[in-house]
Amino acid sequence: MSPSRRASPTLSERLSALARATDLAEGRLDDEAVTVSRTVLDRAAERRSLSADHTVVGFFGATGSGKSTLFNAVVGRDIARAAARRPTTSEPLAAVWGEPGSEALLDWLDVSQRHRVDTPLPTGPEDAGRWSRVKERITGGPASEAPGGLILLDLPDFDSVSLHHRTVVQRLVGMVDVVVWVVDPQKYADAIIHQEFIAPLARHGAVTMVVMNQVDRLPAAEVPAVMASLAELVAQDGLPTTGLSKPVAVSAVTGEGVEALRSRIRQVADTKAAAGARLDADVTDAAERLARASGAGEPAGITEQAQERLTDGLAQAANVPGIARAAGKSYALHATGHTGWIATRWLLKFRKDPMRRLNLDRGDTVNPEVNRTSLPPMGAAQRAAADSAVRTFAHDAAAGAAEPWTRSMRQAARAHETRLPDAIDQAIAGTDFRARKSSWWWFVFDVLQWIAMLAVVAGLLWLLGLFLLEWFQVPVPPPPYVEGFPLPVPTLLVLAGVVAGLFLALTGRVLAGFGARLRERTVRRKLRASVGEAGRRTVVEPVRAELGTFTAFREALAVLRG
Repeated sequence: MSPSRRASPTLSERLSALARATDLAEGRLDDEAVTVSRTVLDRAAERRSLSADHTVVGFFGATGSGKSTLFNAVVGRDIARAAARRPTTSEPLAAVWGEPGSEALLDWLDVSQRHRVDTPLPTGPEDAGRWSRVKERITGGPASEAPGGLILLDLPDFDSVSLHHRTVVQRLVGMVDVVVWVVDPQKYADAIIHQEFIAPLARHGAVTMVVMNQVDRLPAAEVPAVMASLAELVAQDGLPTTGLSKPVAVSAVTGEGVEALRSRIRQVADTKAAAGARLDADVTDAAERLARASGAGEPAGITEQAQERLTDGLAQAANVPGIARAAGKSYALHATGHTGWIATRWLLKFRKDPMRRLNLDRGDTVNPEVNRTSLPPMGAAQRAAADSAVRTFAHDAAAGAAEPWTRSMRQAARAHETRLPDAIDQAIAGTDFRARKSSWWWFVFDVLQWIAMLAVVAGLLWLLGLFLLEWFQVPVPPPPYVEGFPLPVPTLLVLAGVVAGLFLALTGRVLAGFGARLRERTVRRKLRASVGEAGRRTVVEPVRAELGTFTAFREALAVLRG
């Protein structure tokens, strides 16, 4: 079989898909749609655990429709109380064919009045092939040829003045396998039955019968027009006017059409497909409710550009540029401390390292689980910048999706909102700034500075020695001179050492400026990567998971739609 013509999913597969979709919709989609799905799943689990050989057919109708009389006519004996002027059915009443296995089912339905019927209903050929196909599609296997058990229920009037009666009807209309709506020529157009009962079961055409009772009260010439009017109303309710839900005319008094109705019910029962068809229709209805609650549209998803914009916003909120500038200034300070003129280096001790003020001058001893920065807490402007970046990212990822999913993705993006500042602080604290790492040229300049200083010291000591010898009038030879220079060598050593030291200090300051800018760019890049990783964990991944939820939900709906 080609992929394009794969078999439709069975009822078990559809129930599994509905369970997945419902779990995924929980907390995201409309509560009513989720509640309906949960109810369908619970009811399906309970119904499938009970007798699969019995088909439960419920007779529903308004006061005066002759429902109980028709029930007796179909059963073939007077079981239900019938009266002409007032409703007499106060509790559900069951006629049971095939007693074994029916007890638990009737207990679940909460039907206590039970009558065993030994006379079988006749079996007719009507719709036999269609119901066999329904059975095969739902269960994945052929229909059984053994006769099926049957339970007919006579129920209270749905328009009864008694709240208890209406509650019973509303409960059982969602539990029986086949719904038989009994109407009469006077009330068949009543808005209550169409709006509150028939229309909500529009997708249950495969397990819904519409019966016009008491046609004996109509002139024979008017019956076709009344039936056509009823068919039009049924079509407006959303039910098909062919197949099982095609309106039929009967008279419980004269027996007209009763045999055909009885035969149709027996055929449905023998096929044993009605329970599955009812659940299948319930699943379809629940799936459509979830689909409507989900809305149309596909989210744009997470793009590289959206992640870049998020990182930019979080980096701005974390003052990454300011920290990078501090790293550059720290580099320049340390460089000057190693390459500056030795005579004035001690003055640098009065300048505090900018990175140390931020508690970021820890070299390689970085443990982000323990270490924290000394950065001030995010101010209002920084929090606003971070919040704006997160909201923009969520908006970009959810673009094109319906409102419920847009809302859920916004919530996912802000799920760790309170942790985000601390996550960013940990990311900054865990970044290797190489704060204590020196550059190779510092050592070279430092050696040259000491050589220059040694020249100054040597020259000064030489001159001091000459001065002291002359002071004590000790004869000493004159100091040597370098040809072409009017100053003695000791003086030249002092001057050369001072000039060299100042030149090296000035050159070192220039190189330190270039190195500081390079260190600033490096730190900015590392910090941006660290902040981006924090944003990925606290913002991007939750949104990605929510996108995965959306995809899984749509896949479950695709299975439900076959």
